[in-house]
Amino acid sequence: MMLAIIKYNAGNIKSVQNALSRLGVESLVTDDKETILQADKVIFPGVGEAETAMNYLRERNMDVFLKSLTQPFLGICLGQQLMCKHSEEGNTDCLHIFDAEVKKFPPKELVPHMGWNNIYDLQGNLFQNIEENSDVYFIHSYYVELCKETSATCNYILPYSAALQKDNFYATQFHPEKSADIGEQILKNFIEL
Repeated sequence: MMLAIIKYNAGNIKSVQNALSRLGVESLVTDDKETILQADKVIFPGVGEAETAMNYLRERNMDVFLKSLTQPFLGICLGQQLMCKHSEEGNTDCLHIFDAEVKKFPPKELVPHMGWNNIYDLQGNLFQNIEENSDVYFIHSYYVELCKETSATCNYILPYSAALQKDNFYATQFHPEKSADIGEQILKNFIEL
């Protein structure tokens, strides 16, 4: 199996590669469209800023291309946010895969949301063998509102989408690659889709 990790000038790619390697899965970091099309699965990770990342994707016509992919596709953290309609971060138009808005946490609270928190209302294949209220690792200042595509919820200041799913597109606001055994099981579930 070949797994492509999308290169788009966002951080955190090495930790995703390391997590996949621990599971015995080879991955390739690339922005080459042919390579991505031939991959069995695609991961769209990221720690960074929405506007800069979307500009990088648009300059390479990756914004339209990514939406057309048919293999299992997993967005992580910034990757999840960029798969939505619009982000308040930099007032950025995003990929429109999920029908949801990305908003900034209210400034009166501790932002970013950083550390371990539980997820609940788990739905879909990504969460097979994962118990309700399992703890996973988050670090983010923006969140995806709850929507019809929400497949897991987290509560920090307010309830929001900890994960999304629509057709072959999956996304998590948390970092499975940094979420110990629970995260490893979620990555395994994605690999086995």
